[in-house]
Amino acid sequence: MNLFTDIRTLVIGALEQMTSEGVLPEGLDFANVAVEPPRDAAHGDMATNAAMVLAKPARMKPRDIADVLAAKLAEDARIISAEVAGPGFLNLRLAPTLWQGLVKDAVQGGADFGRSSMGQGLKVNVEYVSANPTGPLHVGHTRGAVFGDALASLLDFVGYNVTREYYINDGGAQVDVLARSVYLRYLEAFGKEVAFEDGTYPGDYLIPVGQALKDKVGDAYVDQPEDVWLIEIREYATEAMMDLIRADLKALGVEMDLFYSEKSLYGTGRIEAALQALDDKGLIYEGVLEPPKGKKPEDWEPREQTLFKSTEHGDDVDRPVKKSDGGWTYFAPDIAYHYDKVSRGFDALIDVFGADHGGYVKRMKAAVSALSDGKVPLDIKLTQLVKLWKDGEPFKMSKRAGTFITLRDVVDQVGADVTRFHMLTRKNDAPLDFDFDKVLEQSKDNPVFYVQYAHARVCSVLRKAAEAGIAADDATLMAADLSKLDSDAEITVAKKIAEWPRLVEIAGRTNEPHRVAFYLYELASELHAFWNKGNDDVSLRFIQEGDAATSQAKIALARAVAVVISAGLGILGVTPAQEMR
Repeated sequence: MNLFTDIRTLVIGALEQMTSEGVLPEGLDFANVAVEPPRDAAHGDMATNAAMVLAKPARMKPRDIADVLAAKLAEDARIISAEVAGPGFLNLRLAPTLWQGLVKDAVQGGADFGRSSMGQGLKVNVEYVSANPTGPLHVGHTRGAVFGDALASLLDFVGYNVTREYYINDGGAQVDVLARSVYLRYLEAFGKEVAFEDGTYPGDYLIPVGQALKDKVGDAYVDQPEDVWLIEIREYATEAMMDLIRADLKALGVEMDLFYSEKSLYGTGRIEAALQALDDKGLIYEGVLEPPKGKKPEDWEPREQTLFKSTEHGDDVDRPVKKSDGGWTYFAPDIAYHYDKVSRGFDALIDVFGADHGGYVKRMKAAVSALSDGKVPLDIKLTQLVKLWKDGEPFKMSKRAGTFITLRDVVDQVGADVTRFHMLTRKNDAPLDFDFDKVLEQSKDNPVFYVQYAHARVCSVLRKAAEAGIAADDATLMAADLSKLDSDAEITVAKKIAEWPRLVEIAGRTNEPHRVAFYLYELASELHAFWNKGNDDVSLRFIQEGDAATSQAKIALARAVAVVISAGLGILGVTPAQEMR
């Protein structure tokens, strides 16, 4: 049940009646009419902008529209009052029965309360992490992994058919460097002295890979030239790294539906087919690019290249897809990969990139726009850097990786649940501080703890009800007399619960899972505030001694809070706490 949608339907019905009565002219578009929480809760329960957005096309004063609309809405039993404010905003106060009924809806809906059909029948591909298979995932990848996974779960919650996808960058020169680095560890396993030159990967994580290669092939590659072992070790090392990455993702609670290999695009005609599709649209040509803006590099010289007319689809400059020597640019296989996504019938594509890929956004959007004739939107979400702190100091080193903090370093220290929640306490494009001490702190300032504590408190209420012999199963709570929830404090909590279905639709529409984390903190705050009031006012306590009926109504409110917290944490990939230690 989305109470905001219900009231908006009531508003639209009143506007249609006003049209039929000649108060409003025919043909008005009601699409921008909204019903939302007022900026100041003291003004009412909900507010609508109907009069403001319709005044200009109706050629009427906003207040003239609002006065008539207010009178019509006040005729409905659900509306206690409809008051015009300022130039024409309309503030509504709703009957308590609506909030009380919502508590029942939440308990009855359980894990499905707030689910939406917004994306029903639509397929969306969410590509995230997609790290080079050259080592373990680092903390930057952790943020992208959590964000992408939570976004995929959010879209599933609002009705989309979601595919979680990882693009394995195994077609470039970096996998050759990986193979050479593993070869050095392989030689080291035989007791040979080796030196890691610049450009190779010196991390300790390759030591077991080199040893495993020795166990597999013996001394077959020792002192052999590169052309003997490069291809085989490249395949072996890439798969070993992907096994490591899959294990790291699993430790974080991330499981992909598909791992797509870049290498599968080479030598299969897929790159050529994608570029031919662009060529058929007149978007491929031979030309010379202008020199880079700013100071011209000393070695720059004009060269004819095969170019994609990306400027015709919103890019700043056209982009090369084939180099003057005939080789593909990095962009060419990415075009082919997204052409494959479009060909698989997705209705929308989402890519989650690190902040260092910001310059790639326009060209990638241009490619998808061109390949799909503008029919498949591509949303690219950039995740900003994560700064790690411990004991008040920057935390920079990892023995296992050699040069960076790994995903496993973080998860091993604070756990997957804490890691995931905290990574979503900032919008994806804002920098994030991750303080190992503070994320484990048991205080209101730690959102992870505060939300989990709220859920655990509800669980404790249910346990105390059982100890007191008060039936508190969901069927009993749904049948409780919820009219007993009549205090302002109880209605305030119910109002926050009512925002959940609207919130998830907004978050799903904007591809912003951090909104869920923010909302859960607000809901937890309302529960804790209500709990604290019960310390002073016995009538607000969830367990009313000697009054099972009133207790069950109040427990139903607590249970509704837990239902929403559990659903929200489920979207974030966090396990709700049953008790706090």
